[in-house]
Amino acid sequence: MRPLWQQCCGSASGGDNDRVTPVFPGGLPHGISASLSGAANLPALRGHNAALVLDLLRAAGGTGASRTELAEGTGLTPQAVSKITARLRGAGLVAEAGRRPSTGGKPRTVWRLVRDARYAVGLHLDRDELTAVLADLLGDPVAVHRAPFDLGAPPEHALETAAGAVRALLAPTAPGTGPHAGVLGVGVACPGPLEHRSGVLRRVTGFPHWDGFPLRDALAGRLGLPVALDKDTNAAALGLALRGGNGPAGGHGGESFAYLHLGTGLGAGLVLDGTLYRGARTGAGEFGHQVVQLDGPECGCGDRGCLEALCLAAAARGDTAEAARVLGVGAANLAGLLDIDRVVLGGRTVLADPEPYRAGVGAVLAARAGRTDGRPVPVSTAPGGARLVADGAAHLVLAPVFGRLDPVR
Repeated sequence: MRPLWQQCCGSASGGDNDRVTPVFPGGLPHGISASLSGAANLPALRGHNAALVLDLLRAAGGTGASRTELAEGTGLTPQAVSKITARLRGAGLVAEAGRRPSTGGKPRTVWRLVRDARYAVGLHLDRDELTAVLADLLGDPVAVHRAPFDLGAPPEHALETAAGAVRALLAPTAPGTGPHAGVLGVGVACPGPLEHRSGVLRRVTGFPHWDGFPLRDALAGRLGLPVALDKDTNAAALGLALRGGNGPAGGHGGESFAYLHLGTGLGAGLVLDGTLYRGARTGAGEFGHQVVQLDGPECGCGDRGCLEALCLAAAARGDTAEAARVLGVGAANLAGLLDIDRVVLGGRTVLADPEPYRAGVGAVLAARAGRTDGRPVPVSTAPGGARLVADGAAHLVLAPVFGRLDPVR
């Protein structure tokens, strides 16, 4: 199966449990079907330059951009932009959005992104539940599906549950709806460790039976759609970066932040200088398994005194202040090591009582800044709620289309 980037851009040359919840009152867009015979094929696109144009139109929103503005923003010639927009229009991805007044010549045609021209699925596989979203080209959800999920089940059984959730999400809203090739692929986010390039899970903390399981290829084989796999924290961090307009792409620059996810486990997603940082083996962000108490309580990873074990134990006994303090110690270690601009908190444990966590982590970071004569690192709660990771997983598929994430080869 070709990589998502090639499927999307051509060659390099030139709610309720177990229920689909429509986000819009009218339900799913017309044509989204249970037929999963293959991903959308966009032969009109031509790699990097088309991605640049699409990304500018994504940023321009409903007001759109003219050929001159697109040429200035991409560094391409107006003639090249004209050829690219013609191909994109033929593929249904862009449309005219009116004309701008003349500044000496003919009125300038304005182009806009057709946000509902294609879709992506984002799938969050947590230890005990799954969330699936159907997102448009801007990453906004069209429908959401939630269901129980058992990561401790045999992989083949869990895999079928995940595939069934995607099929339910893409089921037609009315009998007779024909097949539609508008789904670009499925982005999957789950606990690590894993290898995002090979799509293989490793010894997931507490669930070692997943070690070596080729989740990406197995799910792609069941669905007939391209699949991208990454850790839940990386997917969330990617979604947050794109939401802030600071898309992680090499050379674009941008801020550095850490997303700390406290739910059934504890991990981090890192965006450094505007780029999602995974590490060579997708090992970055194993935040919860830094030892902060020698010979402390045993952790599910097999070590002792890990941040995750201490934080989850405090949360389990209802000591939110202590859980926040422990989380703050880890955040302060990270801030001192990487000199990040901000910390963002998420995960179901934080979302259940966000203010004590935000305040507690902020207090530890402020105390560290006072000792080092530095600037306190701001702390916030992630927008997006319980759907944050699933939304970010959809961006694993969408971001390469806009040149905002390196394709997996």
